Amino acid sequence: MTKINTVKDLKALRKRLLKERKKIRATLVLCGGTGCQASRCQDVTDAVKNELAKQGLKRSVCVRTTGCHGFCEQGPLMVIEPGNIFYCHILPDDAHEIVTKTILDGEVVERLLYTDPVSGKLIQTESEIPFYRAQDRYLLAQNRQVDPCSIEDYIAIGGYSAFTKALFEIPPESVVREIKDSGLRGRGGGGFPTGRKWAECQKAPGDEKYVICNADEGDPGAYMDRCLLEGNPHLVLEGMMIGAWAIGAQQGYVYVRNEYPLAVKHARMAVDQARKIGLLSDKILGSSFSFDIDIARGGGSFVCGESTALMASLEGKVGEPRPKDVHTVVDGLWHKPTTLNNVETWANVPSIILNGSSWFASKGSKGSKGTKILALTGHIKNTGLVEVAMDTTINTVVFDIGGGGSNGNSIKAVQTGGPSGGCLPADKFDLPVDFDVLAKAGSMVGSGGMVVMDQETCMVDVAKYFLTFLQDESCGKCVPCRMGIDRMLEIITDITEGNGTSWQIGLLEELGSTVSQTALCGLGKTAANPVLSTLRYFRDEYEAHIHAKKCPAGVCQALVTYKVDAEKCTCCGICKRGCPHGAIVGKKKQVHAINLDLCQKCGICKSECDFEAIQVK
Repeated sequence: MTKINTVKDLKALRKRLLKERKKIRATLVLCGGTGCQASRCQDVTDAVKNELAKQGLKRSVCVRTTGCHGFCEQGPLMVIEPGNIFYCHILPDDAHEIVTKTILDGEVVERLLYTDPVSGKLIQTESEIPFYRAQDRYLLAQNRQVDPCSIEDYIAIGGYSAFTKALFEIPPESVVREIKDSGLRGRGGGGFPTGRKWAECQKAPGDEKYVICNADEGDPGAYMDRCLLEGNPHLVLEGMMIGAWAIGAQQGYVYVRNEYPLAVKHARMAVDQARKIGLLSDKILGSSFSFDIDIARGGGSFVCGESTALMASLEGKVGEPRPKDVHTVVDGLWHKPTTLNNVETWANVPSIILNGSSWFASKGSKGSKGTKILALTGHIKNTGLVEVAMDTTINTVVFDIGGGGSNGNSIKAVQTGGPSGGCLPADKFDLPVDFDVLAKAGSMVGSGGMVVMDQETCMVDVAKYFLTFLQDESCGKCVPCRMGIDRMLEIITDITEGNGTSWQIGLLEELGSTVSQTALCGLGKTAANPVLSTLRYFRDEYEAHIHAKKCPAGVCQALVTYKVDAEKCTCCGICKRGCPHGAIVGKKKQVHAINLDLCQKCGICKSECDFEAIQVK
C-alpha cells in the first residue's frame, strides 16, 4: 500500500485506480453482508472465482464482495454490471451457468431471477424490482460500489475527497455552518440537530476534544448501523475525520457492539489501512491537522447506546448513564468536550461537504432532512434494509416497498423506533417518516426499526414484550426506570393473564407519564412509549382482556381455548401426531377433539393443520 503525503498523491492514486477499472470487462457484485454470509455467500464467491479462472476470465472480470445490499431475504444475491442483472438465492453450483451463459454468451439465467410476489413476474434488473424502485438509496447504494476491505475501492469512487476539501478549503467554522444549514439530525434515536451539537463542542473551552462513533446498536431487529459499518467503514471514518477537523479533536473512537464481529473486523481493517496510507497520522497530507481513531468493543449492554453510559464504558467504568445538567459536548469523555454521533449520522457528513448543504436539505420535510435507513421486518412480504427520503409515508414503506402483508392477513399496526418506540395503527400509515410528526403521534423515528404486525398480533402482548426487554436492559440506576418498568410490566402481565381490572388502565397511563418525565436517561424516558401508544390506539384490546377475559388476536394463552372445527376437520391425524402433550384425541377417519385438561395452548396443532380446522376461541 503506497503512502500518500499530499492531496496531489491522493488524486494520482485515484486516477490510477480508475484507469485499472476501465480494463474490466464485467463486474460481478456479490453481497457479503452478515445475512448473506449466513446463506453461504462465501461458498458462492469461491465457486464463481474458480469458474472464472477455469474460463480464463480472471483478469477481465471483477468479482467484488461488498457489504449488505438491503434485500437480505433474497440472499445470496448478485448484481452483474453492465446490465444491472439481478440474481438471487444463488447456490455454488450455479457458478458455471452464470459464467458461461451470462458473462460469455450474454444470456440471462431465468431461474435465478427475482419473482415479484405481488405480480408473479420475473424481473431481470435490480432497478426494476419494486423493493428497490420505491426507495431513495444513497448511503446503501454506496455499499455495492466498494469492497469494505479495500481502501483503494473507496478512494476510486471519490473517497476522502470530502475530507481533503474540508481540510484545505473550508475553515472549521464553515464546516459546522454547512452541517447546520443541511438540517442533518442525529440518526441514532433522539434526532438532535447535528450542526448545533458540533457548534457547542467547537466553542467549548479546552484544547483536548474527542469524537465518538456510536455503533452500539442494540434495538431488536435493527441492523442499519451494523450494515453501514460492515459494508463501507471508510465512509464512516471520513465523516469522523471531517467532524474532528470541525471541532478541533485529535482523537476519535468507534464504539461497536462486540456481537457484531464482521463490523469490528472491517472497522479495524479500515483504521489500519487509513493509518498505513497516511490518512490517520500526524500532520495529515502535509497539513497542521493530526488525528487518529481507535476501535472499542462494547460490553453487550443495551444502555451503553446512551451517550454518557457509552463514555463511562470507554473509560473502563460500569456502563451507566449520568445526569446531563452539563452536556457531553462540554463535559464528555474523561470530562473533555466530546461530539458523539451514530454510524448513519457520520456516514451522511462526507456527501454534505461534497455536494453542499442545499443538496442534502432538498430531500425530506421542513424539520427532517435527507434520507433515513429503516430495518423493515415482521409480517411483510419484503423484509430488509430500506432507505427512503424523510417525509416518505409509512404507507409507501409498508406497501410499495414491503409489498404488504406476508400471509394474507390485513395489517393492523407498525411499531417504529425500536423497543422505546410506539405502535401506530393502519389508519395512521399516511404519516411520514419525520422526527416531529411521529413523536407527536406517540412514536418516534428512533434508530429506524419498523416492525409490521398483522391481525394475529395482540397489541397488549406487544407492549408486554418490549417492557420485558427494557426491564432486562435497564441499568437500574434511577428509581423511576427501575421501579416504573417493573410496575408497568406487572400490570400488563395481570391483564394478559385475565387478572386485570378497569382502574389499572388509568394507573398504567399515570405510571407511563411519570417514568417519561422523571427517568435519568433516554431508555427510561421512552420506556413507556409501547404502553402509552397501544393504550392510545388499541384501548379496545385492553378492555377486551379486562372485561370479556378474551384476547381478540388469540395470543395470550391464559385467555384462549383451542377447539377443533368438525366441519373443517379432514380426520388426517396430523394435529394429533404433532401435539407433544397428547391432548388431541380421535381415531383414524374420525373427527378429532382436544382434551382441554391436557392442552397446554402451545399452538402447535394450529400451525400443523393445513385446513384451518383448529380454531382459537
